[in-house]
Amino acid sequence: MELLSKAHKTPSIAKEAVQKQWFVVDATDKTLGRLASQVASRLRGKHKSTFTPNQDCGDNIIIVNASKVTVTGRKREQKIYYHHSRYPGGMTAIAFHKLIQENPERVIMEAVKGMLPKSKLGDQMLRNCRVFAGNDHNLGAQKPLKLELK
Repeated sequence: MELLSKAHKTPSIAKEAVQKQWFVVDATDKTLGRLASQVASRLRGKHKSTFTPNQDCGDNIIIVNASKVTVTGRKREQKIYYHHSRYPGGMTAIAFHKLIQENPERVIMEAVKGMLPKSKLGDQMLRNCRVFAGNDHNLGAQKPLKLELK
C-alpha cells in the first residue's frame, strides 16, 4: 500500500521534546472512578496531539481534597481493598469507609494506578501524580494551573 504523503505519517515524539505542565484538580464531590479515569488519561498524555504510546508524554497532576471524594451506590460500605505481603497468611483487607478516613491519598492512587498501563512506563506515569488529603499542597513553586474535570 502506498503512503499518501509525509504529512499523513503519525508523529512519534522523542523523550526530550515532551512538554509537561502542572495542573491542580479539586476532588471535592467528584466521583472516584470518573475522576481517576480522567486523571489517568491526562497522566498518559492522550489529550495531546503529540501522544506517543511508548513515551511518558503526559502532564503532572496534583489532586487536592482527596478525603472529600465520593462513590456511588453502596460502595462506601461494600468496597474492600486487599493487600498481600507475599507470606503465607499475609492477606490484609480494609474497607473503603475506613481507608478514606485513615489514608485518603491511597484511595485515589489505587484507582488511578488501575487505569494506567501495567508496566515500567505505567509506574513512571504514576509518579507524575501527587495526592493530598486537604486543600493545601507543597508544590506551589511549579505554578500549577487549575484544571476543571467534568
